[in-house]
Amino acid sequence: MKKFWIITYSAVLLLLACQSATLAQKFTASVDKTTVGVNEYLQVDFAFEEGNVNELKSFTPPSFAGFTIISGPNESRSMRIINGQVSGSLTYSFVLKPTKLGKAEIGSAEVTYRGKVLKTQPVTINVVKETAGKKIPSSAGISNEDLKQNVFILAIPDKRRVTQGEQITVTYKLFTRLNIASPQISKLPKYKGFWAEELQSSNTINFKYEMYKGKRYKSAVIKKVALFPTRSGELTVTPFELKIPVIVKKKRSVDIFDDFFNDSFFGRTKTIDYFAKSNTLRIRVEPLPEKDKPESFAGAVGVFDISANIDKQNVKVNESITLRVKVSGRGNIALLKVPEVKVPPGMEKYQPKITQSINRKNIISGRKVAEYLIVPRVPGEKTIPPIEFSYYDLRKKKYETVRTPEFKINVEKGENDYTPLASGYSKEDVKLLSKDIRFIKTDFNLQKKSNLKLLSNWFWFATIFPLIVLVGVIGFYKYQNKLAGDVSLLRFQKAEKKAKQKLKEAHDALKNGNKASYYELLYHSLLGYLEDKLDISKAEFTKEKALNKLKQLGVAQNTIASINDVFEKCEMARFSPNAQSRESGEELYNKTLGIIDELQNSISNRKKMRRT
Repeated sequence: MKKFWIITYSAVLLLLACQSATLAQKFTASVDKTTVGVNEYLQVDFAFEEGNVNELKSFTPPSFAGFTIISGPNESRSMRIINGQVSGSLTYSFVLKPTKLGKAEIGSAEVTYRGKVLKTQPVTINVVKETAGKKIPSSAGISNEDLKQNVFILAIPDKRRVTQGEQITVTYKLFTRLNIASPQISKLPKYKGFWAEELQSSNTINFKYEMYKGKRYKSAVIKKVALFPTRSGELTVTPFELKIPVIVKKKRSVDIFDDFFNDSFFGRTKTIDYFAKSNTLRIRVEPLPEKDKPESFAGAVGVFDISANIDKQNVKVNESITLRVKVSGRGNIALLKVPEVKVPPGMEKYQPKITQSINRKNIISGRKVAEYLIVPRVPGEKTIPPIEFSYYDLRKKKYETVRTPEFKINVEKGENDYTPLASGYSKEDVKLLSKDIRFIKTDFNLQKKSNLKLLSNWFWFATIFPLIVLVGVIGFYKYQNKLAGDVSLLRFQKAEKKAKQKLKEAHDALKNGNKASYYELLYHSLLGYLEDKLDISKAEFTKEKALNKLKQLGVAQNTIASINDVFEKCEMARFSPNAQSRESGEELYNKTLGIIDELQNSISNRKKMRRT
């Protein structure tokens, strides 16, 4: 008898648990607002909760009488397992637009779960007259004003008031409540008065849900850029524009055959190209203080340190020394000027080789390194004084100066070297003699030589050839002095070589499958070529300024269009998934190479014509 009651009690508990589990499942309808304008949008969610979503079948939405379906159904689900029991939630979302004023009812949606039909409760919506003015509907039943409210870009700066040279991080976010396809760049923003550095971001657009002004949107970061103002005053960043394909449902036709194919199984949709534009940014830039500004300050803003090392301190005359100076820290690395190294008399210093490494994650940081080649010409103990570097510290709001230690060099006399009586002269001032004066020979016999030719061919050759060499050496020396004194001419002459060297690095990156590095190197090879060839500094360079200068030089319009096309493709490749498929990397590389060759001939000829 006792065993009977135990079995009965267990069965009742199991039955109650099953009944409780059945009652736990909920299928409800909710809206983001119950009062909506006739030309506004409404989001309705049909949510199934507390059950195994894999067992859901036959979702049937209501007819949505009095509404136009703009987007949906969009599914979002979540699952969890507790004590071996699978449960979760599944939400079907629709974006609707009312078609008439007054009361409208969203009917019941249905879903089948474990053979049982679950229904939602109807929801009543109050549709009122809009207050934003009459809107012109498009052929797809959606106006430009509707699109503007539901698909837009926000440019979000981390600060709006900064000091000259201070970093501003601008994040461009895409917000949408509609179904969209992959966006394409229509127009890039202009950063006039700023030095811009693209920050690292994902090559794909990853959406997440976000509330904005009381409404829920899907949002994604599409671009991040670090801006460094190069002058004070109120500066403006122009809008960033994207062409966004918006997918909307077509209107039903009165044709019976169209009604058949309008079934959701056939996915009757239409794509509208919408041009979304971000807001214009206005940044207030305060000038750097003039008080206590050190003489060695050259525009560095942030937090920096300097270090230097020398490869040897005991050398012989004419033996080279390498002095390496490194400036590192956080701030406007690309605009830094490596401090000048002063050498004592009796030492020659050559133009440094400068390299830089920049970290573009969030706060721009990195280092800039200069390698100086120094050659001592006279023996003795030489001292290279400390190297100074000054910057404006944003945290302390004052100028700071950092220094390297001084370097003492012991220069010994080399083998067969002539030691001058007075030190401190360069190689141009001192003529070294490798042989002593020869004694006069006194014992000799004179003989008469027949058929003596006073002026032989060798005489004329020995007389004229040194003159030709001298003229060539003088011309070359003057040319080198001209280049050394004219920085813009030096940049102009070496622009092609530097650009093609960077292009080679880009091509190597493409062969190794590193597409992100390939497009960045390709972009900077063309950008650097235009900076050097057109004599535009990094701080003042903009794409528009370069293209206008090319027009003034009479460069062909199709070449200018090709340059603009290469810049845009490289920009798109950084985040747009479809950008790389339009034109292969090899074709874009050949196109850039052809542009540089064409500009080299065109600009060089124009320069020669102007000089003449």
